[in-house]
Amino acid sequence: MDATLFTREVDGYLLIVQIYVDDIIFGSTNDTLCKDFERVMKLKFEMSSLGEMKFFLGLQVDQMPEEIFIHQTKYVNDVLENFSMTGTSPMSTPLALNHGIHPDPTGEKLMRLCTSQ
Repeated sequence: MDATLFTREVDGYLLIVQIYVDDIIFGSTNDTLCKDFERVMKLKFEMSSLGEMKFFLGLQVDQMPEEIFIHQTKYVNDVLENFSMTGTSPMSTPLALNHGIHPDPTGEKLMRLCTSQ
């Protein structure tokens, strides 16, 4: 059990809060729960809201209406530039064909992830 991960269910909606050092990531299946949590946290603690999460721990997060895409494009480009390899050709990734990652077309709408400091 992760002692920095908290969940709360309200009227069938889920609020998830993850604390990492001085960062808080939170998301909900209901926008009102997210806004209420943010408001309460700002009242109780000195914190600023960074809005919708774009970066976290070196990961880039692109949130679209029906999906969340997590990638490290900036990190990869920085590494390539650091080793003077920006002009090289990409190679395919040796990911197994049966990696077990599949879209969930019947799943519920994804939650929106936000971050604060």
